[in-house]
Amino acid sequence: MAKCLLSVWHDGEYEVEFSSELAQRLMVQVGAFNQQLIDAGALVFAEGLMPASSATFAQPDGTVTAGPYNPHPRQMGGFWVVEAADPATADRWLLEASAACEGVVELRPMQDNG
Repeated sequence: MAKCLLSVWHDGEYEVEFSSELAQRLMVQVGAFNQQLIDAGALVFAEGLMPASSATFAQPDGTVTAGPYNPHPRQMGGFWVVEAADPATADRWLLEASAACEGVVELRPMQDNG
């Protein structure tokens, strides 16, 4: 396994109130996880996302529409792209990401296009 995506998922409309006690705790935990990835040389890229309501999407005919493409009650809140030497390492990062976020994180291997 080479690169994989760890995506953080939330139920409902999710917007962080950064001054809340929960957000402060999560920022410390996610910051520590980020540092683990950096120290291991595994972090490629990571970012938090604005709420799904801020999204737009395009159709092949050129139509652009405001709002999420999939108005599902769950939304991606952020992600990491990491390098993992093997599936066991990827699974370890997955479990640590979920613990740091105190929520659901999905692991998806990326296609190796050479």
